[in-house]
Amino acid sequence: MNFMKRAAYFLLLVISGLGCKKPYNPPAITGNAGYLVVEGVINSGSDSTIIKLSKTVNVSGPNAISPVLNAVVAVVSDQGVNFPLTETASGNYVAVDLNLDKTHQYRLSIKTSDNKQYQSDLVPPTVTPPIDSIGYNIINTAGETGIQIYVNTHDPANTLKYYRWDYDEAWAFRAKYISFYVSNGTTLVVRQPDQDVSYCYANDVSSTIVLGSSAKLKQDVLYQSPIIFIASTSEKIESEYSILLRQYALTADAYNFWTGLKKNTEQLGSIFDAQPSQLQGNIHCLTNPSEPVIGYISVCKVSSKRIFISNINLPAWVPTYPYDCSDYNVKFDTVHTYGYNFYNDLVNDAASFLATGPPPLPGNALPSIINYTHRYCADCTIRGTTKAPSFWK
Repeated sequence: MNFMKRAAYFLLLVISGLGCKKPYNPPAITGNAGYLVVEGVINSGSDSTIIKLSKTVNVSGPNAISPVLNAVVAVVSDQGVNFPLTETASGNYVAVDLNLDKTHQYRLSIKTSDNKQYQSDLVPPTVTPPIDSIGYNIINTAGETGIQIYVNTHDPANTLKYYRWDYDEAWAFRAKYISFYVSNGTTLVVRQPDQDVSYCYANDVSSTIVLGSSAKLKQDVLYQSPIIFIASTSEKIESEYSILLRQYALTADAYNFWTGLKKNTEQLGSIFDAQPSQLQGNIHCLTNPSEPVIGYISVCKVSSKRIFISNINLPAWVPTYPYDCSDYNVKFDTVHTYGYNFYNDLVNDAASFLATGPPPLPGNALPSIINYTHRYCADCTIRGTTKAPSFWK
C-alpha cells in the first residue's frame, strides 16, 4: 500500500467515524499529574543563567501556567562544587557570572518545596561561536509579503554542527489616530508633549523553536538560516523594529530533543504531519525515577547580537491595526446632548472615547468641531508604553 493509498484509507476511517462520535478525555488530559517542566540553559560564560521551573497543568483547567516556587536550585560540577541560583520572579531562578571551567562537566540540581529531588545528567560545556550577522530578505510574492529575518554563523573548528536560537523583539508603533486633547476634569484642553499617547514601544519573546544544523554539510557554516517571518501588515515594522538574537550550540542529543519537541508542539494537526512521540530529556526525578520530567539542560556560552530595522528601508507597506478604527466628529458645544454618557466619556477621559482632532487652533483654542474615536484607536499605551527601551537608538 503506497503513501497516497494509506492517506486515502485514513481519510475513509475518519469520515466513517463522523456519524458515530463519542467524547473521550484521555487520562493525560483529565489527570492533574503536575510534572516538572525545566526551561533554560546553564550559561558557562559571564551572562546570566536563568532557569524557569513550572508544573504541567490540566488542558481543560483554568490555569495556563503553574510556577514552582521556593525551590532550591544549583549548578553542580563533576567535582561537587555548588553554584546556587537565586529565586527572582515567579518560578525563575538566576545566577550571574558563573564563568565555568570548561574542562569539567556540570548538571542542574533541584529540590522542590515538597522535598522532591531532581537532577540533570552531567554535560560538558560547549562554546557557542559568535553570530556572524543578522539580516533580512524582502519577500514579495503572490502568496505572502513581508520580511524574512535570518542569521549567518559558522564554527571555525568545524565541530559543533547543531544550533538553537531564541530572541527578544521590540518595536515602535503608532496609534491609528492622534489624540490632541485631554481632559482636565472639567473640559478638554490641549495635550502637552509629555501626555502624548500616539507613539509607543512594545515587545515580545520568541514562542517557536528555531533550530539549525550543518551536520549534512562539509563545513560547519549556516547561511541565511531563517529565524522569523514578519508580515508586511504587521505593526512591528511600521516604524522601527529591533531583534536581540541568542545563539546556543547544542550536542546531537540536545538537538534531537528540541527537534522532537518542535514536532510535538508545532507540526501537528493534519494527517501528513509527524505523529506525537514521547520526549526523553536529560533531567530525572531522583525521588521517584518513574516520574516524567520535561526539559533538557545544556551547558554553553551563549552568543547574542542585536540589529535594528527601519521602515524607511522597506517598501511602502501599510500596517493592519488590531481594531476596526473609525473617527467621528461633532460640534463640541453640543457634545453633551449625545446619548450613552458620551459627554462624560469624552470630557472625563474615561475608558470609551478620546478626542482626536482637528489640531489645536492658534493660542491652544478648541475648535468648534471635535473629532473623536474609541480609546483603543488613539491610545497606544493600551498595547505598549511611551517610554523607549534602554537599548533603543
